[in-house]
Amino acid sequence: MKRGPRGTAALHPPLRGVLPPWTPASSTRGQVSSALVDHAARRRRLASRLDELQAGAFLVTRPPNVRYLTGFTGSNGQLILTSTDGIFLTDSRYMEQARHEVPDLRREMYSAEFASRASQACMELGADRIAFEAAGVSYKLYSDLLATGIDLVPTTDAIEQMRRIKEPDELRAVEAAQAIADQAFEAIVGKLSEGVTEREIALDLDSTMRRLGGDALAFDTILAFGESAAEPHHSPSDRSLTRGDVVKLDFGCVIDGYHSDMTRTVFFGEPLAELRDVYEIVRAAQQLGVDSARPGMSGDELDGVVRNVITEAGYGDKFGHGLGHGVGLEIHEAPWLRSGGKDILEPGTVVTVEPGIYLEGVGGIRIEDMVALTAEGCRELPSTTKELLVL
Repeated sequence: MKRGPRGTAALHPPLRGVLPPWTPASSTRGQVSSALVDHAARRRRLASRLDELQAGAFLVTRPPNVRYLTGFTGSNGQLILTSTDGIFLTDSRYMEQARHEVPDLRREMYSAEFASRASQACMELGADRIAFEAAGVSYKLYSDLLATGIDLVPTTDAIEQMRRIKEPDELRAVEAAQAIADQAFEAIVGKLSEGVTEREIALDLDSTMRRLGGDALAFDTILAFGESAAEPHHSPSDRSLTRGDVVKLDFGCVIDGYHSDMTRTVFFGEPLAELRDVYEIVRAAQQLGVDSARPGMSGDELDGVVRNVITEAGYGDKFGHGLGHGVGLEIHEAPWLRSGGKDILEPGTVVTVEPGIYLEGVGGIRIEDMVALTAEGCRELPSTTKELLVL
């Protein structure tokens, strides 16, 4: 890597210049949630748990889980699944879309109250005791379903547990979303100049990711200058950039439903000496976390490895959030890396490693990478440098 002044890293290698095969021009785009995925096999895995749950059917209502099991990408769809059959429910807006995306299930439309139609579908499938997602059913819907006469069995994370380990095509989509984030970072740091606002740079970053092929933003971009960077989840404002500011960027995009999530912190002009020191503490702690991650570790164990570095440096009380989280069809999903966390890392899971130190009135430093767990350890997905950058 080229070196910048005073031992800091130069900005970046130039953009590679050739759009990768997952950009909109490619004929393979959009396939992760359709032809390349065996949704029926996923449904069979879930249906195999019905006897254990003492239920005749499973009602799936959470959109990411509906997508995982059917390939449906619309905003309103539900699945009722038995051991041998299933019915996909939606409204008139999505019947044509469902015909293309859910060709292997019986599709039914409803226009009135969902609970009565869902209960009717359960009866048609011969099931009167229904497992449901406790996190995906409101109290009103729960009450309405009970009122139809069916018995309900709450479940927690039954499908989310299945989603933890990414299939090869899922991992490729996450990597594609990360590659866009890497290129967007390269493009946006060159636009940091005195007087621009957080809001302007955030908007430019967002539009850059879309121009590079992102289907959507992974979340509302976090873009913070100076003292605003002390807020872990700062919303971009009209605060303008001045010399000596720290700049924190936390952002990502979506490809075929799968998210990326990366944070980098850079300096616009020479920073305070303490922030330089804090940057190196965070970088060392974060890299130790990446190097230590391996299958069999608990979320608590990996969090502790990183947190101990920051605590021993005297900033333990300035790192208040967990170390990281899973990423996939949701930007925040299991497994969770945090103090007391019991989730166990497994090969095929994708998690973030994102320690931070936040100094009120001064600024904050966070560095975040997604890593994919392998049999031996893990593989970092970003290509963006983590060396200290002074622009």
